[in-house]
Amino acid sequence: MTPRAEGERVVIKMLDRIGPDRIGSGRVESGRIIIRVADAIVVSLANKDISRSMGSRDDEYDYLFKVVLIGDSGVGKSNLLSRFTRNEFNLESKSTIGVEFATRSIPVEGKTVKAQIWDTAGQERYRAITSAYYRGAVGALLVYDIAKHVTYENVERWLKELRDHADQNIVIMLVGNKSDLRHLRAVPTDEAKAYAEKNQLSFIETSALDSTNVEAAFTNILTEIYKSVSVKHVGGDNRATISTPGSNGIVISPTAEPQTKKQCCSSL
Repeated sequence: MTPRAEGERVVIKMLDRIGPDRIGSGRVESGRIIIRVADAIVVSLANKDISRSMGSRDDEYDYLFKVVLIGDSGVGKSNLLSRFTRNEFNLESKSTIGVEFATRSIPVEGKTVKAQIWDTAGQERYRAITSAYYRGAVGALLVYDIAKHVTYENVERWLKELRDHADQNIVIMLVGNKSDLRHLRAVPTDEAKAYAEKNQLSFIETSALDSTNVEAAFTNILTEIYKSVSVKHVGGDNRATISTPGSNGIVISPTAEPQTKKQCCSSL
């Protein structure tokens, strides 16, 4: 299979496999089926992406970081993803059904960092995919809409879910999206900034529509992840752990041969 081009997205549609009548039905048996199928799809596709990337000389990178986008439906997660990876914005963007992810590489302190960015539906009924979605993530953008206070109120719930399911050292950034809607602002910047500081999150306001701070948001979180990983390597045994979904990790030395230099970090 030919490796995907940088910025190309992959969409996993849950409803292609499971009818909408079976999602959110409340039946334990159905719930287990949904989680198992969702888990298998995400893990399988993620492994294929990583394997193809690591085997392609046309896609050179030093680190591979998985970053997840979380938050209520309609806050602009998909457009943040498309703006950063493909410089695109869709005014008629529909809510994501299932999961999609895209990649982009950026330079960070002399190294090439490849971001694998995941986006999933914010609606409650599509969240059976939770465990697989968070697995292996080293960064998260927790997004709300500055013009809809309820999406900010729900940040607390999303943060709890993230900390319940993700690695304890995951780097989290609170993102107030749609900053172009100044006349409709419902969430004061200072309030959100104070919340972020209280919960040890970084904070930024963005607009996927006019590109304001989108580049900065992703660059900042990837840089923070890289610095955390670098500090761990220097302070520890100077080795990096590669973990792909479904694996137990592989330990390699930064001084290894060039063909084994790529590193995918799932724990900081």
